[in-house]
Amino acid sequence: MVDFTLTDENRLVQDAARAFAEAEILPHIREWDSGDGFPRSLFEKMAEQGFLGAPIPEAYGGGGMDYVSFALLCEELERADTAFRVVQSVHVGLNSLALLQWGTEEQRQRWLVPQARGEKLATFGLTEPGVGTDAGSLQATARRDGASYRLNGQKIWISLADIADHFLVFASVDRSKKHKGVTAFLLERGMAGLSTGTLHGKLGIRAGNTGLINLDDVLVPEEHRIGEEGEGFLVAMSAIDQGRFTVAAGAVGLAQACLDASVAYAHDRHTFGQEIGEHQLVKQMIAKMAAGTEMGRLLVWRAAWLKNHGLRNTRETSLAKWHATEHSVQSALDAIQVHGANGYSNEFPVERYLRNSKAAVIYEGTSQLHTLIQADYALAYREDRPLRCEPWPAQGWERPTA
Repeated sequence: MVDFTLTDENRLVQDAARAFAEAEILPHIREWDSGDGFPRSLFEKMAEQGFLGAPIPEAYGGGGMDYVSFALLCEELERADTAFRVVQSVHVGLNSLALLQWGTEEQRQRWLVPQARGEKLATFGLTEPGVGTDAGSLQATARRDGASYRLNGQKIWISLADIADHFLVFASVDRSKKHKGVTAFLLERGMAGLSTGTLHGKLGIRAGNTGLINLDDVLVPEEHRIGEEGEGFLVAMSAIDQGRFTVAAGAVGLAQACLDASVAYAHDRHTFGQEIGEHQLVKQMIAKMAAGTEMGRLLVWRAAWLKNHGLRNTRETSLAKWHATEHSVQSALDAIQVHGANGYSNEFPVERYLRNSKAAVIYEGTSQLHTLIQADYALAYREDRPLRCEPWPAQGWERPTA
């Protein structure tokens, strides 16, 4: 039986995340969104709260949160601003959880523990200038050189690229093998030939760093390889399942922020002698926001329940991500409409919500990809292969045994 009653621990996490957002993010977000982003000191404060190792077991320096708590954390952070949920998606979901699942014990101790404690920041490098959804066609290469590899290529649209300490990157040892040649590596800032840069002129998420990674004959010792040669695609896809979950949870928070702002404005603004909330078509927009946000939250919590029980959740997480991100874009559009001309000004937060919402229907699988995924499940062209899993906190995916 699926029980969506929040535990005391869930509520503590929710309250702590909301208090953090209200004290540390909201008073400054307009400035950070229009300038050079938020200061590095915010990562230290997030680490003090246990956010940077939220679902990582305590044995590896994490907070040991279950996935409902992790979803609530992502929701509350994005309710303030998307840039802070992105930290959870990239540092925790895409990198740290991948190390927990696929890394050796030595690799976990070396890289996962300091990441979970917030001593090191981590990111994930899969997307390339010419490769996005088609991740099996990577152009980055990894050539054997004795007991090491030499990596060459470029990654782009990488969150935290210019400030991360650790980089989980993917390159092909044999491009003729397509996805079966993809291999995963953990790189550290300071390696010769590894450089990063920041992308400017983004539509949204301006408070967060987004950039590129250049790999110019980077010599990478074999012990930096995560998984076996040719397992990188599996590592990437399992990590992206985690990332999609955080994106879905965050999109619920953004939609909730749109609803909150619209309700407050509908009470405050008066036309024709009454609150605009009394007008039927304003009510219609607010009702759609409320209904879609609740649907998204329930879809996220269902995926969280499956993850807590160690059950495969690719289909459910895809559906949650697809619905929640599309709904957040529509909620932002409607919120601006409720605000009228004021919604077009950065004096009000809804224009930032719209700019931020658009990225999520592109990254971690476009809405078009998730449409195909859901159709293929419905048509039985695709099915979840049973995998041997252990319940949280051991995580869900395992290396295939056959």
